[in-house]
Amino acid sequence: MRTAFFVDGYNLFYGLLADTPYKWLDLRSLLSHIAHIENPQSTTSSVDYFTSSVKPSLATRGQASKEAQDTYIRALKSTHICVHYGHHQLEPAKVPRFIDRKTKASRNDKVDIWKLEEKETDVHMAISMYRTAAKQTKLKHHERLEQLVLVSSDTDMTPALRAVREDFPEITVGVILPHRAELNRPSPGSLKQHAHWTRRVVTCEELQSHQFPTRVPTHKAPAIKPDYW
Repeated sequence: MRTAFFVDGYNLFYGLLADTPYKWLDLRSLLSHIAHIENPQSTTSSVDYFTSSVKPSLATRGQASKEAQDTYIRALKSTHICVHYGHHQLEPAKVPRFIDRKTKASRNDKVDIWKLEEKETDVHMAISMYRTAAKQTKLKHHERLEQLVLVSSDTDMTPALRAVREDFPEITVGVILPHRAELNRPSPGSLKQHAHWTRRVVTCEELQSHQFPTRVPTHKAPAIKPDYW
């Protein structure tokens, strides 16, 4: 079963990798492993990774955070992962003041904040999934992808899954939620509704078993795991 993966990098990092020692993740290896568990006939045809560059001025470690992300992306590309960039947008906004969990938010009591949003990533990923599905109809049968797998828990991707299921019923659709087991997060029902199968959690054992070596060979200088990762 020839499989293509579409990965929400932001969702993957903050849902699965942040605050863990497993950030140096061999993503292609992990995804192939999970798909093989679901269907032993699965083979990885492609992995598309959607992200935005870190803004050093807003990152905890400043320029070091940007360099760590760039180094990791070089490691990903060495495994033939295709990386697509959106961008971050920072703008002023007003939001209700937080007092405590028992006090409801009030439109009459707002504070000024800086709002950081990732732009274009979700739309780009949704379009890429749909276009990939559409292209299969023009290929010879033995060349076609048989499965598309979304790696995200973002329900904004629900319309894309629904469209693929409705327009290309011959393609299997899977969803891998980037959740660690111990966090016990709920599964988005709208994503599950439009998938043939869903992986709810990724275990720490799986993350540990699918790490890059400290030095990853590339076409130029090796990508070396950042010290603080």
